[in-house]
Formats: sequence, C-alpha cells, structure tokens
Amino acid sequence: MKLATNDRFTGTERNLPQLYTCVAVFLFGALSLVVPSGYSLGAVLLLLGGLGLIVSLRIPAITRADVWIIAALLGYVLVTMAEAWWDGQGSKGFDKPSRFLLAIPALFWVLRYPPKLPFLWSGFAIGALGAGTWAAWQKLVVGVERAQGHTHVIQFGNLSMLLGVLCLAGLGWAVVQRQRKLWVCLLLLGAVAGILGSLFSGSRGGWVGFPIVLLVLYRAYGRNLAPKLQVIALVAMLVGGMTVYAVPQLGVQGRVHQAVEDVGLYISGENRGTSVGARFEMWRGAALLIQEKPITGWGSNGYKDAMWQLGEEGVIDTEAAQYGHAHNEFVDAFAKRGIIGFIVLLALYLIPMRLFSRQLQAPDLSTRALATAGVLLPVTYIDFGLSQAFLTHNSGVMVYAFLLVILWGSYRYHLGIAKPL
Repeated sequence: MKLATNDRFTGTERNLPQLYTCVAVFLFGALSLVVPSGYSLGAVLLLLGGLGLIVSLRIPAITRADVWIIAALLGYVLVTMAEAWWDGQGSKGFDKPSRFLLAIPALFWVLRYPPKLPFLWSGFAIGALGAGTWAAWQKLVVGVERAQGHTHVIQFGNLSMLLGVLCLAGLGWAVVQRQRKLWVCLLLLGAVAGILGSLFSGSRGGWVGFPIVLLVLYRAYGRNLAPKLQVIALVAMLVGGMTVYAVPQLGVQGRVHQAVEDVGLYISGENRGTSVGARFEMWRGAALLIQEKPITGWGSNGYKDAMWQLGEEGVIDTEAAQYGHAHNEFVDAFAKRGIIGFIVLLALYLIPMRLFSRQLQAPDLSTRALATAGVLLPVTYIDFGLSQAFLTHNSGVMVYAFLLVILWGSYRYHLGIAKPL
C-alpha cells in the first residue's frame, strides 16, 4: 500500500487540525452510550472538518485500499437509497443510508489528520466504563430488568460489548507505551465494564459470537504469549464465564434458560410468539418472501404488508407479522432489497475485514492493535446482525459508519509510518 506524502505530518501547521481530530475521536468513543445520541457529536465534528477539505479542494491523496472502503460505503448507500425511492418511503427512507455517505468526508479528514492513539483508545475505555457503570447502577441498584441507555436495549447492550471488545484490541498498543501499566489497566477495566454492560442489558445476540471475537484476538496476540500465559488466559476466561452464568444478579442465567425454554415451546408448537419463537417465525416468513422476489426484494413497505398478510393467513404467527424487520440483518436485507442488497451488505462487512486482517500479525503493535479493532468491528456487527436488524437503528448506522472511517484513517497512517515507503 503506497502512502502519499501529503498524508504525513510535516510541520506545526498540522497541530491544531490534529488536535481537533483527537478531541472528536475521543468524544465519539467516550460519549457514545452515556448521553443521548452521544456518538453523533464526534461524528459531526469529523464531518464538518471533511466538508471543509472538500470546499477548499484539499482532499488527501487516495490509495486503492481507500477506494475499496469508499466503494463499500457507497455501494450500500446507492442500493438502500434506490430501495427507498422505488418503495415510496419518502425522505425518511434516505435518512439512515445517508449516514454512510456523510462518513466519506469524515474519512477524508481522518486520512489527512489522523488522531493520536491515546485519544482513540482512552475514548473507547472511558465510553465502555461509562456504559458498564451505568448499566450496573440500573440493574443492581435501581432494579430494572434489563439495563439500557438512551437507545434501544439491544442496541445499548451490543454497542457496550463492542466498546469492551475494542478495549481488548487496544492492549497490543498499550503494552508498548511508556506508561504501560496505566494503559493496560485502563483498557482491561474498559473491557470488563463494556462486557458487563452487555450482560446487564440481557442482549443475548452479542454473546453468541463472543468465541469468534476471542479467535480474532488469539490470532492477533495469542501466538506471542508464552504457553503459560495462554493457559492462564484460557482458565481466566472459563472461570469468568462460569461466574457470569452462576451469579443470578447478572441476569445471564435467566436469559439463557428463557431462550432454551422458548426454543422448546417453538418446536412443540405450543407457543410461537415468544422472543426466540417470534424471531424464528419472522425468518420463516422472510424466507418465503425471498423465494417470491429474490432479485429486487419487496422494499420496506412491501415487506411489512406482505408479512402482515402472511400473519392474517395463518402462515406465520401474528406476533411475528407485526414487526417491520426480520430481526436478522442478512435476511432483512435479502427480503427487502433482493440479492443485490444482500451482496452490498456483505461487502460493507467483508471488504474492511479483509483489508484490516492483512496486518493482524504486523510487527508494529500499534498497527496490529488498529488492525485487530478494524477486524472486530465487522465481526461484531455480523454477530449482532444474526438476531437484530442492527442497521435499521440510527445508533447502529452511526457507530459502524464513523467508527470504520476513524479506524481506517488511523490504521492507514500508522501502517505507513511503521513500514518503509
């Protein structure tokens, strides 16, 4: 990958713009779940900076890899906006896909003025600590059944998990810092808090793919650990998992038992309107719709009408027919936007995953940490999307689009300074 020279810091004239990026990136992570639409503040700052570059004709040099990232964003935008147009959704249908379009100017800004990594990683850690602490207060003190922030409970729990996972990715960067102990402790606390935030929310979808997250982390860092440390880490994870399941106050045991019971009720036909059973019915109904219109899909409005009709005819449970999406990102995209919509969704996840994964074994640990975070972003979203149409929510769209460009701009810069040009 060739890095253009105008993407490197060359003088003091870059100090203020870089500080601006640092503040925006820190706020993006730190405020994402603890204030209403907290993820928007940092994103808007990056967007404004990028628009300034476009107006002043100072867009940074773009590499072939940058083009792939932009193409993944644009492909999703074009297909989802095309669906909104022909489906007659009005301006509302253009709202969420426009976030991916707005992330492109933000990418230009981060490519020209990438943040200093302490701001990036500390933002994730503070955000995870805030989300986990708030969730613990709600669950253990207030006594709510499922902790949540200022967004949908499933979104809150899964995004809290994401922040915690990103803290684990940052450990590779932390161990080579001058204040190593401080950074390692901060990121470990953030990881624990973010994961606990997910557990307190009861959002089971985020737990299913956690073994895949661990495999990515092992591929990035596991081979560099001494065998003794690998055993200790494995034992710690097993003990931690059993503890989480055994402590009733965390709510994990109850949620697992409920899921098992729901599956049993669905198989027996006794009750198909439970939380899990309704998802099975939605997937079954969406699969029937896909068979009828596999190329173009039904559109969001057409999907709702067709699912309601299936419920009225008794083909699927009436509870499942009331939802506007299939509670599965991939099934939902296929049913509403056809095979093309399914492909652009896969590209949105797999293209960044492929580009970041090239440096999972980078000798420079700062680059490796960014690569690990970049792989884990689509990995977690794929996981979240198995039981929730995550990108139908503003929080899911904003976090993925802008976190992707933040991580890519940072990664691209550090890859350049870690390797001969």
